[in-house]
Amino acid sequence: MRAPQSRAETSPASLARFSFNQATAQRWPLPEVVAGCVAAGVPGIGLWREPVAEYGLARSAKLVRDAGLAVTSLCRGGFFSADDWRAENLRAIEEAAALGAPELVLVSGGLPVGSRDVDGARRRVADAIGELAPHAEAAGVRLAIEPLHPMFAADRCVIATLGQALDIAERFDPAVVGVVVDAYHVWWDDTVYAQIARAGERIAAFQVCDWVTPLPEGVLLGRALPGDGCIELRRLREAVDAAGYVGPIEVEVFSAEVWARPGAEVLDAAIAGYLRHVA
Repeated sequence: MRAPQSRAETSPASLARFSFNQATAQRWPLPEVVAGCVAAGVPGIGLWREPVAEYGLARSAKLVRDAGLAVTSLCRGGFFSADDWRAENLRAIEEAAALGAPELVLVSGGLPVGSRDVDGARRRVADAIGELAPHAEAAGVRLAIEPLHPMFAADRCVIATLGQALDIAERFDPAVVGVVVDAYHVWWDDTVYAQIARAGERIAAFQVCDWVTPLPEGVLLGRALPGDGCIELRRLREAVDAAGYVGPIEVEVFSAEVWARPGAEVLDAAIAGYLRHVA
């Protein structure tokens, strides 16, 4: 693995689109993540609802605002098979607005308990988003549908391709409902480049990490920092650029190995991987 690029080698321009998703350094407390991003010259941060709630919504919003960081996304809403999905997602929209997050990432949820009706589950996702869209629009928050790799369809996300996400998003104003292009979940799809072109202004977020094998038990933590796996990350970045996306590029990694490292070291390695393999 290449040694992390020193901060002296970076410039504000080279990191202009870089955003550090706080899940990448899961054990780094929010104030330290924010301070680390400021020290590294990182302009944006992706937040998660659980650590924000732990620190306090108002305190989190003030912390990030006072540091001059842009909140590039809030993760996550969705899980529409849960009984309390409506109330929970309305709360998530309010939290995104309070944090100044322009995008609320939606992970749609898997099959309802005991169900085998994946088509019906996808229809429920579309119906739920239709119910939430007016609330999101009023709050100035875009709902960003994230497709997950098909291995997660049963228990985590029945929306398994970018095409399926767009089939729903295209029913709405692109300023209100968009899609997430997450390299980990879409790289394998032979239609992904055509779907990225189709998405155009509906691309609400672009997230990068890498894919490594063998996948760990449970598969959720099979991600790696950019450049440590097999994904053509720059090709994906060039495709979203060609589709008209000019927004932030979040590095988002779920990995026990990465989480065991000091947060500042992870941030430096994320920046190095981004500059070498994505930007």
